[in-house]
Amino acid sequence: MAHDRHYSILDKLLLQADTVARTLLPFSGQPARPSPALLQPDAALSEVQSKHVAGLMRVNHTGEVCAQALYQGQALTARLPEIREAMEHAADEEVDHLAWCEQRIRQLGSRPSVLNPLFYGMSFGMGAVAGLISDKVSLGFVAATEQQVCKHLDEHLHELPAEDHKSRAILEQMRDDEAHHAQAALDAGGARFPLPVKVGMSLMAKVMTKSTYRI
Repeated sequence: MAHDRHYSILDKLLLQADTVARTLLPFSGQPARPSPALLQPDAALSEVQSKHVAGLMRVNHTGEVCAQALYQGQALTARLPEIREAMEHAADEEVDHLAWCEQRIRQLGSRPSVLNPLFYGMSFGMGAVAGLISDKVSLGFVAATEQQVCKHLDEHLHELPAEDHKSRAILEQMRDDEAHHAQAALDAGGARFPLPVKVGMSLMAKVMTKSTYRI
């Protein structure tokens, strides 16, 4: 991957605008990996089940929007080139998750959350600020965020109907990827956040999950 010094300010702005569009516009993100759901059989879900699963997948989709914005904000302000490239690589994997979740939401007859632009902006700002403070704090923020995401994914896997193998396959692969991102961030020197910070992040995550489940 080329380093930022090869790009002008205008180039960086255009690249960032392209990333925003690929994150927020319907069907604009192209996954590098096929959805894990493709190999799973269809299930006859009731209307209530479909609505609930769509709500869960909408929450996860917004979580991936936030992760994409977080990584992009951190990559913009990261000091070390290797940290910036690691953030950009993780963001690429989040594009897969975005596309998989959106595909599943559409299959269930629903749509992503209309609140995604709001959460994207908030997450991008937090990522940029974390990167400005230090790469260690930025990496620690990634680890803490991904650990929170893994917790939510485990909860959602528990709530899925047993016969919904498509959604389960997607969430299981996402959980594996997110756990890898969290450990990679710690291995790269990320700070381990104290409990009060993690509690605050958990409360913010609950606001996101409660609102995007229905909206």
